[in-house]
Parts: sequence; structure tokens; C-alpha cells
Amino acid sequence: MQIVNKKDSFSNKSIAKSAGVIALATMASRILGYVRDMIIAMLFGTGSPAQAFFQAFRIPNLLRDIVGEGAANAAFIPVFAEYLTKKDKKEFWELANVLMNLMLVILAGISIVGILISPVIVRLIAPGFVSDPEKFNLTIKLTRVMFPYILLVGLTAYGSGILNSLKYFSIPAIGPCLFNIFLILSALLLCQKYKIGAMGLAIGVLLGGVVQLIIQIPVLLKKGMDLRPGIKLYHPAAKRIGLLLIPRGIGSCVYQLNVFISSALASFGSIAGEGGVAALYYANRIFQLPMAVFGISIATAAFPQMSIHAARNDIEKLKSTLLFSLRAVLFITIPASIGLMVLGREITHVLFERGAFNSYSTGITYSALFYYSIGLFAFTGVNLLVTVFYSLQDTMTPVKTAAFALIINVVLSLLLMNPLKVGGLALASSISSMVNFSMLFMLLRKRIGNLGGMKLLDSFVRILLSSLIMGAACLVLSQNKIAGLAVTIPAGIAAFLFASFIFRVQETKELLLWILKRR
Repeated sequence: MQIVNKKDSFSNKSIAKSAGVIALATMASRILGYVRDMIIAMLFGTGSPAQAFFQAFRIPNLLRDIVGEGAANAAFIPVFAEYLTKKDKKEFWELANVLMNLMLVILAGISIVGILISPVIVRLIAPGFVSDPEKFNLTIKLTRVMFPYILLVGLTAYGSGILNSLKYFSIPAIGPCLFNIFLILSALLLCQKYKIGAMGLAIGVLLGGVVQLIIQIPVLLKKGMDLRPGIKLYHPAAKRIGLLLIPRGIGSCVYQLNVFISSALASFGSIAGEGGVAALYYANRIFQLPMAVFGISIATAAFPQMSIHAARNDIEKLKSTLLFSLRAVLFITIPASIGLMVLGREITHVLFERGAFNSYSTGITYSALFYYSIGLFAFTGVNLLVTVFYSLQDTMTPVKTAAFALIINVVLSLLLMNPLKVGGLALASSISSMVNFSMLFMLLRKRIGNLGGMKLLDSFVRILLSSLIMGAACLVLSQNKIAGLAVTIPAGIAAFLFASFIFRVQETKELLLWILKRR
């Protein structure tokens, strides 16, 4: 019988509480995001304007991950945690101010260069658009308008890194909600009312980026940060952060290359099917709900704690936090995966099928969603395992495994896109993510010792059996036209919980005890 240290239990409860706050905000953001996507789908369907916008928006998203959120996750938080543990607050804020100055210079430079070379970028990421001059030129215009978003979101993610290091999660988590609100307003006013097309969406992206940044300023000032402009660009720890950031940036490029390759291949409508780029986007939005609300929320909440354990060289507590987080992710993502595979077509229909989004659009989106769902746990688990390597200030190992997974993704995409169309591209991503997860888990076990693999396997089998019973119940109910999603989904959840008691899923018992204690 495993004995759980009381301090570990307290730490895990703290993570669960923080993850809950993040999950609620993320859920609100995702709901608003679906409202946003429903409006975009209604206005543009899977046609040329939608494909141009989605493809153009991938560029600032890539750079956001490399120098924005990626930097906050991989490089800033472990070093900030070390300064909070071993230094005083004055040195912490001195480092924070120097990094802010560096971020301003770097991100402004990237934005300017990006605007200038947008035609080259679009040729690389959407080669299938070249044969359609109107779609190609629109993608270039949208890319240029949205490139300054990298400056805004990069500074926002940097501020989030500081606040998360201080274990303050609420304001950073609320930011995406406001971003989606402004994008919704832009779609309704600029696109629908004033008829300026997809350009209205690009303007909404910039407005949302400004608001996300502004709401963090009062909190940062209250916490002790000096936001007055300065010229100091050097700090001893800045070089260390840069060395951590370089491989993390490469790793982000590798990850985003997976996305770009899928989108680039989907842009060849004669092979993958017309509307493939938009279908991949819509499918990704649906399948990322459980991934973002629960998986990423847990990883975000656990990361500062794991970084502190790593800074203190307390490997046992680090492993305890990881095992707790992985079990929580299993408990959410496995039933979610089965549920999306069974009910994905109806979910897509309810969320998007109206206006320009027709039954064909529903069909190709569901095809991608079905195959994405197969790898849901792997996608989420990779994010969590990578976070552990970052807490150990190792950003190179995830690069190596991601590069190998990229090769697998490319090969499988080329093999599967013809027989399975856009679904083949999604399946290739799922399989490559499973390979990446397996490699990361084995390498981490080799580095820090036993990770509780047998306990994880036991949880996996029990949760999978419970999820299959849930899936069978959902399948039966979905055949009955009277029982819509409002009935089928709650009934499926009830079936899963009932089955999990039969199969003695430990996480279900822990969840019930947690609910009873809070009453």
C-alpha cells in the first residue's frame, strides 16, 4: 500500500484547487470560443474567407508559442521559481523588468519582419492557395494585419508567467475570455453588419490582444512590478533563460510544423477534400475542449509546484505531483475521447451546421474529429510530461522526441491522406503524439526513476472499461431521435460514473470524497 505524505497531499490539493480555478475560466473561454466559431462558421462556413483567416492566424499562433507562452512555460517559470525559493523579491523583480525590456525589443522586431515577408510565409504554409489568387492575396493581407498580435500576446504570456510563478492564476486565465468576446463583437459588427469580410476577424484579433494585456497591468503593479520604461537589457539570469528558450523555441517550431504540415496538405483539396483546412480547425476546436479545460489546466497549476520541487532537488515530491496529475488527466480524457468518437457528428451538427456550414462541412469536420479523439490522452499527456522536463530546466529532450514524432507524422500523413482524406491527417497526428508520449515517459523514468507506471496502467484499464460502457450507452441513446445531446451526454456521464464504481476506479472515489468534504 502506497503511503501518501501529508505535505504531498496538501500540495496536490493546492494544485487541484488552482486547476479548478483555471478550468472554470478555461471552460468559460471555450464556451465563448464556440460561440465565436459558430458565428464564423455561420458567416463563412468552410469557404475561402474562413480558410484564409484560419491559415493566416496560424503564424502569430506559432510565434506566440515560441516566444510567448512557450517562453513563459519553459524558461521563465523554472528560473522565477528558483529566484523565489533562493533569492529575495527585489532580485526577482529586477530580473522580471530586464526580461520585459528584452521581450519588447524582440517581439517588436519579429512583428515588423513578419509584416514585410508575409507573401513568402503564406507560400510556405498554404502552397495549395497559390492556384487561387483571390484566396492567396486575402491570406497575405490577413497575415499582415494580425502580425502585431505576436507583440501583444507575447507580453501577455510573459505577464502570465510572472503571475503563475507567484501562484496567481485567475487574471491570466480570464484573458482568453475577453479575447473571444472582442472577436465575437468584431464578427457580428464588422463582418456581418458592416460587411468587411474576414478582415473584421483580423481586427478583432488585435483588439482582443490589447485587452488581454491591459487587464494584467493593475495586478502586476500591485504585486510589485515596475512598468516604467527602462533601457537595462542585461541580467545574469537572462542568459540562462535564453539558453533554455532556444531549444524550447525549436521544440515549438517542431510542434507547429506538425500543424502546418497538416494544414498545408489539407490545402490540396483535390486529395484531402475541399474545405480541409477549415475542417481541421473546427475539429481541433471541439476536441481541445477537454484537453484545454482539464489537461492544460492541471499542467498549468502543477508547473510552478513542480519547478519548486525541482529547484529544491526534491525528486520524490516531483514524481508524486506528476503521478497525481497524470491520473487526473486519464480520468478526464479517456471518457471524453470515447464520447467524442461516438457523439462527434451530432456535436458538430449542433455547434456549427447553420448558414454557410452545411452537411458536407459537418461530415468532413467529424471525420477529422473522430481520428483526433483517438490521441486525446496522448496530446494532453505530452503537454504534462514536457512540463516536467521544463521544471528540471531541460528543454532539449522534448525537442528530440518531438522531432522524431514529426517525421512519423509526415510519413503517416502522406500515406493516410488519400484513403482517409482529412481524417487521415488527424489520425497521423494522433499516432505521432502517442509515440511522443511513450518516448517522453520512458526517458523521464530513466532520468528520475520509477513513475508509478503499473499504477497508471491499472487506472488506464479500469477507466477505459468504464468509458466503453459509457460509449455503448451513448451509442444506444443516439439512435433514438427523441434523446438529443441534452439527454445523451448526462446519461453517458452517469453510466461512466456507475461503471467506474463497478470497476473500482480510485479517481471516482476521490472525486466523491472531495465533493462531500466541500458540502
